[in-house]
Amino acid sequence: MPSIRGSQSKKKTRRHTRDLDQVHADIQSKKHLQQYHDTKAPEDLPGFGQWYCVECAKWFESELNFTKHGKGKPHKRRVRQLKEEPYSQKEAEAAIGLTTDNGKKENVDEVMEVEIELEDEVK
Repeated sequence: MPSIRGSQSKKKTRRHTRDLDQVHADIQSKKHLQQYHDTKAPEDLPGFGQWYCVECAKWFESELNFTKHGKGKPHKRRVRQLKEEPYSQKEAEAAIGLTTDNGKKENVDEVMEVEIELEDEVK
């Protein structure tokens, strides 16, 4: 019996790995990566969790598969994507115009004094 969303829907969700921002956090902080590893039981992982590609967030059965993966095009593509800095919430808000930084604020009193001095010089 075909799936409601199509025959390919289950395959796509099974292959889904961690997003780029999560992997970037894993690379920056070993603690973040360790928290992710602690959620997985080693008995349930391929190769008992010995061979893990941090960039692709994938587990491998053997060291041979792991080294072959490192030489492959999908791994190299993922590494290239990770070289770019991920977007932050601040950048996203700035893109739609929700910035809070309107430049350096000047005191209203100081501006008034400067205007008065300028008027005096002009006269």
